[in-house]
Amino acid sequence: MSLSVRICHSFSDFTLDVAFEAGPGVTAIFGPSGAGKTSIASAVAGLFAPSRGVVELDGRRLYDAQARVNVPPHKRRIGTVFQDGRLFPHLSVAGNLDFGVRYVPRGRSGPDREQVIGLMDIAALLERRPLHLSGGEKQRVALARALLMAPELLIMDEPLAALDGPRKDEILPYLERLADGANVPILYVSHSVAEIARLADQIIVLRDGRVARSGNVGEVLSDPEVVPLMGVREAGSVLNAQVLGHDADGLSRLAVNGGTLLIPGVQADPGMHIRLRVLAQDVLLSLEAPSGLSSYNVLPVVVEALHRGDGPGMAVSLRLGGDRLLARVMARAAEEMRLRPGLACYAILKATAVPRGDIGAGRELG
Repeated sequence: MSLSVRICHSFSDFTLDVAFEAGPGVTAIFGPSGAGKTSIASAVAGLFAPSRGVVELDGRRLYDAQARVNVPPHKRRIGTVFQDGRLFPHLSVAGNLDFGVRYVPRGRSGPDREQVIGLMDIAALLERRPLHLSGGEKQRVALARALLMAPELLIMDEPLAALDGPRKDEILPYLERLADGANVPILYVSHSVAEIARLADQIIVLRDGRVARSGNVGEVLSDPEVVPLMGVREAGSVLNAQVLGHDADGLSRLAVNGGTLLIPGVQADPGMHIRLRVLAQDVLLSLEAPSGLSSYNVLPVVVEALHRGDGPGMAVSLRLGGDRLLARVMARAAEEMRLRPGLACYAILKATAVPRGDIGAGRELG
């Protein structure tokens, strides 16, 4: 699947002018409120017609302002999931799913209904009405309904924004299963770095209605020059890790490029590959192999690049084998340590610095 978007539209307060390509897997559109994320999703889904531009899905032109082509939403073969689910309140869960099946294009075979129900774990909910579902349950039903439409592309527009922390933690594993098992490309719109770090393969970063950066999610998130776009508190890295085992004290041993980490809260079996989000503010640097520390997580790294922010901080990009690790240190400390590209040093990570919500099971970075 290949999605091509080139659109431009002037609103009262800003101009949206973007061009990007999205391939298989999960492509995240990230940016602050008002950056144009939902407008892009709406243009692709057919819910908004920009003044100029073209939208193509697998070579099929869905929108062309100049040629006056505008395929209606129900004929675009795109499933859309919004933050509020938008289920039909007068229908049961089973009825909502049947509505999705009705929209399968003639001559196109849809996914197996029972498999989709199992994927989203909603078999026990089929007789309920939306009024009697939790927020997380509603989103799982909305996802199942969208999948049963046999879409060529799935758009998820802030699907977790209306949920509280526990409900987000409940549904994220289902989204990971969906990303890996549904075989449907996903355009994932979010302002949450944590969600994107767990789910996305590629990322498009928006700023003021334009594409500021795009590429592999691991490389982009750990780029020191992207820190101002992410926010210093959210800046960090995404690492591939393999679960080696679980110790009796609750710590799990993870193999990463360049070493081993001890992390609590890992809910994956030994041998599984997972993603690990590490915040830049939780990484310390040392010029020599430290001893006598309470932290067991010491990894040899090489300084790749440095980026001075507007304040007293400095973002430091580090190479950890084939992965990139991001640290945020005081600029004064970086100068005293004489940090520079090519310098070998050590990164130190506290075991408790990685919350359970930043550990994603089953999804490897490409």
